[in-house]
Amino acid sequence: MNLKKEKYYWQKGYKIIVGLDEVGRGPLAGPITAAAVIINPRTKNIYSTKTKKLKIKDKNFLEILKNTKDSKKLTEKQREKLFDLIKTNPFIQFSCSSVGPKKIDQINIAKANQKVMENCLRKIISPKIKNKKILILIDGNQTLSSNLSFLKKNKIVQRAVIKGDEKIFSIALASVIAKVIRDKKMKNLSLKYPQYKFNLHKGYGTKLHQQLIKKYGSCKIHRKSFKL
Repeated sequence: MNLKKEKYYWQKGYKIIVGLDEVGRGPLAGPITAAAVIINPRTKNIYSTKTKKLKIKDKNFLEILKNTKDSKKLTEKQREKLFDLIKTNPFIQFSCSSVGPKKIDQINIAKANQKVMENCLRKIISPKIKNKKILILIDGNQTLSSNLSFLKKNKIVQRAVIKGDEKIFSIALASVIAKVIRDKKMKNLSLKYPQYKFNLHKGYGTKLHQQLIKKYGSCKIHRKSFKL
């Protein structure tokens, strides 16, 4: 991928650009998980505010940039390798949040999606950067509710980007991070509920998963508000 979009918005005066994406909206079981990513434009190795040019020297960052794609286009091993690089890279900040199936059933999946994204933003936008010009780039065709006091208070601008995880580096990173973290949760849950083989299908409505629900019924981590 590249940093063209981030560079464009940095030049527009945005000091903080947050890439935001979620995974797990459609599964029959497990949480919905979102991640938010900020790439630090102040670091001399990445971007010069004087010359308005990218100046990337960090090998770790270059490898991440080169290999990042929409998480759905990467294998599980590729995603995990990228995640290990992201975790140790000083130029990438991220936060992650999940909302479980019980809460999804209580408030519905659309509101859970809003909640999990808002939680990510609250974690990553610290008091130190709240007064700066902030832009959120969200994968999809919908922004967060304009009624959120958190957004109003900090005068945060939002942009929804269709297929943003294929076009914008920070959103693609968020996609990878959210996918890896959610998949790990589902693997752990497969140890608690081995009969459902969550490690294989991650809670999605595959033929195997539907057969297992028919055989064993639903368990605590199934979304009862979904048609199982």
